[in-house]
Amino acid sequence: MAVPKRRMSRSNTRSRRSQWKATAPTLSPCPNRACGQLKPPHQACPNCGQHAGRQVLSV
Repeated sequence: MAVPKRRMSRSNTRSRRSQWKATAPTLSPCPNRACGQLKPPHQACPNCGQHAGRQVLSV
């Protein structure tokens, strides 16, 4: 089993952790002209209920 030979310094630890961050969710406008709200891609619009040009949710 691999074990580090020396303790990692605080600056090295913090610089490694600085790259670990959350990203904002990707949003795209609804293709329905009447709606146009931002929605997650590849999902039905929660505002109008359409996906790929057809009604899939009753809103």
